[in-house]
Order: sequence, then structure tokens, then C-alpha cells
Amino acid sequence: MVKQKHENYAVIGLGQFGSAICQSLVEAKQEVLAIDIDEEKVNEFTNIVTRAVIADAQDEDTMKELELGSFDHVFISIGQNIQASIMATLLTKELGAKDVICKAENENHARVLEKIGADQIVRPERDMARRIVFHQLQPNIVNYLMLNDQVTMAEVKVDNPAFIGKSLNELAVRNKYHINIIAIKTDGKVNLSPDANDKLKLNDLISVVGYTTDVNQFNSDAQSS
Repeated sequence: MVKQKHENYAVIGLGQFGSAICQSLVEAKQEVLAIDIDEEKVNEFTNIVTRAVIADAQDEDTMKELELGSFDHVFISIGQNIQASIMATLLTKELGAKDVICKAENENHARVLEKIGADQIVRPERDMARRIVFHQLQPNIVNYLMLNDQVTMAEVKVDNPAFIGKSLNELAVRNKYHINIIAIKTDGKVNLSPDANDKLKLNDLISVVGYTTDVNQFNSDAQSS
């Protein structure tokens, strides 16, 4: 059994996104410092997270006292106040935080955060919209993760009769689609080292990695017509 890794997290900004991050981290039994300038929001998390603090993330002395640089991960999830988000990110990086994940409100905000050293930038509304549209256009893709603008890892459900009973070699998956198959799930059992002679069964879930256009083509062909 793999032992779950325990790290410490700081979450600055307890709006909808920040609150959801805190809840998820607590459920994963991680240590969490929750910070917000709004006393009411902080009070909601007093008995939930490891520590909840009323503080202005733009105040350098306060950020030093909270030792933000010592945390394994810091989430900057300040909402509409873009200036506060930028200052909090700048101060946190200057204090030595290794991994700073920031929520961006728009493209310009994201560009500034990237310039000042944010390690990861997320835009929840845009990302969720993309996921919804992607699943509508590619219904056989059960799960997916865009590794960058061009490469996707996806779990594709196979229900095309032309694929059933055929081996990966017979389907010439790598040569035809230029994708890598990293796992096949059959009836809940996962094969992490699929062989070229392994044959596909109806409703198998195939985990693939490749350029998004190639993954989409494989997904399209794997569907029943």
C-alpha cells in the first residue's frame, strides 16, 4: 500500500475557489493555513483547517510573520482584486515559496502572474468550460488531461465492433495513430504494460498519450458508427 504524502499548504483567498481547495486538502488530510482579509470567511474555516488567519496578503511584514516561504505549496486564490493577487504572488515568491499556484481572472492577469514567477496558473471557469465542450465533442473520452497546448493524455472507451477482438498489433495503433498506449482497463482490472498481442474487448478503457489531434482521431475511430 502506497503511503500518502503529507505536505503543508497555504491558501490565500477564501472565495469559492479557495474554499474548495481548502476542503479538498483537508479531506486529503493535509496541513492547511487559510488566509483571508475577511473575518467572516476566516471564521468559517477556524475549525476545519490546521490554522485560519485574518490577514492582508499585500502586507509584507504579515506575510513574513506567517512564514509563507516555508510552505510546500501556496495557492493564491484572491478573486476580483487583481492588484492584491499580484502583490500576494510577488511577496510569496520573494519569501522563497517553491510552488505558487495562482488563480487568474483573465488572460492579462495570467500574463502578469507568469512574469512575476507564478509556478502554475489556473483559470477555473475557462478550464471547466473547455472540459464540458471537450466531453460534448468527444463523448467516448472518459477522462483527459491536456499536458500542454498540443499533447493530451486521455482514457478512451472502445465500442467500435471493428476494434473488438483485435490486438493492438492488428490495429497498428502506434503506426496509424502515432499515440502511445500506457494502460488498458478491462472490467475494472488495469493492465499497466499492454502487449502488442493484447486483444481489445467491448467497453475497454484505453489510456493513451499523444498529440491532441491524433488522440481525437483514435477516439473517433474507436467509437461505434
